[in-house]
Amino acid sequence: MEQSGSTERMTTMEMNITSQYYYYDEASPCYNVPDLNPTIMAVVFYLVFALGLLGNTTLLWMLLKIMRIKTMTDVCLLNLAISDLITVLSLPSWALYIKGHLSDANAMCKLMVGTYQLGFYSGILFVMLMSIDRYLAIVHAVASLGARTLSYAITASLVIWTISFCAALPGAIFHNMITDMDNNTQCDWDTNKGSVKTWKLFLNFSQNTAGLFVSLPVTIYCYVRILLVLRRTKNSKRGRAMKLIFAIVIVFVVFWVPYNVAVFLQTLQNFEIGDSCDSSKHITTALSVTETVALAHCCVNPVIYAFVGEKFRKCLAKEFSKWLLCAKFYKPTSMYSKTSENETSNTPL
Repeated sequence: MEQSGSTERMTTMEMNITSQYYYYDEASPCYNVPDLNPTIMAVVFYLVFALGLLGNTTLLWMLLKIMRIKTMTDVCLLNLAISDLITVLSLPSWALYIKGHLSDANAMCKLMVGTYQLGFYSGILFVMLMSIDRYLAIVHAVASLGARTLSYAITASLVIWTISFCAALPGAIFHNMITDMDNNTQCDWDTNKGSVKTWKLFLNFSQNTAGLFVSLPVTIYCYVRILLVLRRTKNSKRGRAMKLIFAIVIVFVVFWVPYNVAVFLQTLQNFEIGDSCDSSKHITTALSVTETVALAHCCVNPVIYAFVGEKFRKCLAKEFSKWLLCAKFYKPTSMYSKTSENETSNTPL
């Protein structure tokens, strides 16, 4: 089955259900493509779903109900959480599909592919927007005041969602539940529709552009410039901020670069560069592993972009103290403080 890099995050999952055939020429079928255990993959998807749902819904709750949306950073965090939730909410369907429970749901196939791709594009673009926002706030703090307003943040978010939707739409349109010669049903490109190969190559290129050729260089440039500025400042929290920046860059590289490199290699195969049976097997296995690693980014985003911040941690601790048992210990203290204040205020000078 020929697959495109722009949808390998979905279609490589199909390797866990059926034995696939890769053809590097018409006369030489490539058998025994290595599989990943479908039960293990389903467990991973459910685990990422649970952790990602918890982290991102908590972040949304804090932004909307407690902290309110006041700055460009808040808008970026809000949209990044929504993007991660879109990806996270598609994972139970993929887990069921891997286990063979959605073999005839054509509409579900389109929905899974569409939401998965929408979450991928929007997530990686909002990570880049977060990098640009922090770059402007630290490197060009005064000059960027007019550019980091709430209206500009909303406009940038709308542009990113429009681009992401347009990039994800073709994959949803051209995917259907297809029955192959071995009577195996899978969610794949519908080759009966015209220009499918052209769309595969286009989406492959767009995914590499978004993930490897644009977001990665921009993110690294922004944080390198931030590090250079922080090195010249005399601040007690400088070391902690620098460690956080290194963590952000390392997480981005570890989670996204291997997958995008594998997608790029698949692009070369589409142009019959290095197209062979062995290379097809290796790239397919690499895509299966790296896409699973990239999925975990949905769980990590709320931690590295929000909860490690002092402002978020204080708000979170304050809110949870109202619901946890430790709230009982705070009430007497606060009552005692009020009594002390009243006694002090009533004491004559």
